[in-house]
Amino acid sequence: MRHFVGMRGVVATAVALASVCGIARADAVLDNWRFDTGSDGLVTASLYATNKLITGGGALGYSPILTIACRPGGEPNWSEWLQLNDSVSATRTLTMSVTVDQGSKLDESWSVGTHGRMLVRDGSDGIKRLVSANRLLLSWRFGLLSGRGEADFDLAGLGEAVSQIAGTCNTQVP
Repeated sequence: MRHFVGMRGVVATAVALASVCGIARADAVLDNWRFDTGSDGLVTASLYATNKLITGGGALGYSPILTIACRPGGEPNWSEWLQLNDSVSATRTLTMSVTVDQGSKLDESWSVGTHGRMLVRDGSDGIKRLVSANRLLLSWRFGLLSGRGEADFDLAGLGEAVSQIAGTCNTQVP
């Protein structure tokens, strides 16, 4: 009897540890994401790329930032954008090559934002394709003679991040 009671305690401890470790792992996955709610109600989650881009001067490197955003009651409701330190030479739109996981490369039109340092894509379809993905690779041209930029993202926790954004934004997950 004593052995059985002791085993129940070990099993209960193991279950409790597994539960805590599962919660800790989920929190660790979300630790890569930075959440914010703006005064205008814009809800965002941002993630740094795993790679570095060299700045125009060549002296410093930086990681581009992917941001998923939701506007409560806005149209469009969902957006994604890529923040850069160096500007692209396009003025209104540019072609972004997008590879999700190890799938085929798709070309999409992204809008060029403030000072050419933000590339934006509105709509829930872009977010929807990423929710179950593990990796995102974005590639674009900085300009005619400037070469290509590339940002590689480990999307661990994206599903949880989008769920959290949708809850705060009071809307459905795409």
